Amino acid sequence: MKSIAHSFSMSIPTRKVTNEDLSRVMDTSNEWIVQRTGIESRYWVESPTTTSDLATQAARGSLDRSPGAVEAIIAATLSPDYSFPGIGVSVQHKLGLPPVPAFDVRNQCCGFLYGLEMADALVQVGKYRRILVVGAEVHSTGLDMSTRGRDIAVLFGDGAGSCIVEGVEDSRSETRPQALEIIGSELHSDGAHVEELWCEHPGSAHFPTRITQELVAEGKVFPLMNGRKVFEHAVKRMTEVSMSLLSRHGLSAADVNLFVPHQANLRINSLVASQLGLREDQVWNTIQNFGNTTAATIPIGLSCAFEAGRLEPGQIVLSAAFGSGFTWGATLLKVVRG
Repeated sequence: MKSIAHSFSMSIPTRKVTNEDLSRVMDTSNEWIVQRTGIESRYWVESPTTTSDLATQAARGSLDRSPGAVEAIIAATLSPDYSFPGIGVSVQHKLGLPPVPAFDVRNQCCGFLYGLEMADALVQVGKYRRILVVGAEVHSTGLDMSTRGRDIAVLFGDGAGSCIVEGVEDSRSETRPQALEIIGSELHSDGAHVEELWCEHPGSAHFPTRITQELVAEGKVFPLMNGRKVFEHAVKRMTEVSMSLLSRHGLSAADVNLFVPHQANLRINSLVASQLGLREDQVWNTIQNFGNTTAATIPIGLSCAFEAGRLEPGQIVLSAAFGSGFTWGATLLKVVRG
């Protein structure tokens, strides 16, 4: 039995927000943002669109490409509609699916890769044959839109991406659209660095109340990041895990046709690619247009790559991610159908 991820789809809000737009509400500039991140624009939702709405729109695209029963849902996000439940059940309901299980993955920027590994494992043991995997985020409603919060606020966009992971006997004979055979993956975490990239409040670790007016006024309810440490760890860990995964499968960077990394910072991706020995034309970036959509960046990237004709049968695709936790990982894929 082989696992293939196919029928990639994405959902992006219609409201485009440029760096110039942000410069009107905080002390920043297009030059400052582009130089430090590579981001030129991002897309933000308008009320009442939620994370599960974007996830559902992307999922419908995948199901339209490949109609058929879905036996389970794996939904990755750090920005669910509510504190609980997660978005998986909302996606199930909005799609009108029967009461299939819905798993929620909270691995932030690595969420989609964690979801792919879960789906692959569940398919391989014969538990489910056809699983919907979706990564979705609405960051824009949870950012500090002031000069105080600019280092974080300029980074993030809203969006969703999805695919179907299905078990097949021989991937070479399959006719699913936009199909990638899952060769393997490698995932890691190190909770010693939780406070370097987190949103601390509200949370059950705080007593006697999880949230107060003072915490809101101090900006403690917004994401915080130690940018230098995250940058250094991201470059190191994404490079390490990519090389380890390639070696484990008897491959090297020379065998990679396209590198589709998580989209946190264009400089991070460039440095990782350089350390892997990849050329610029072997790296697929979307951060310039969409910003960091966390769990959605990799499925959005793969969807865009298929639509642009960059993925052809037989090619090897490498994806890697790093994010809050710290968590990091890589996945190897092989194109079996464009």
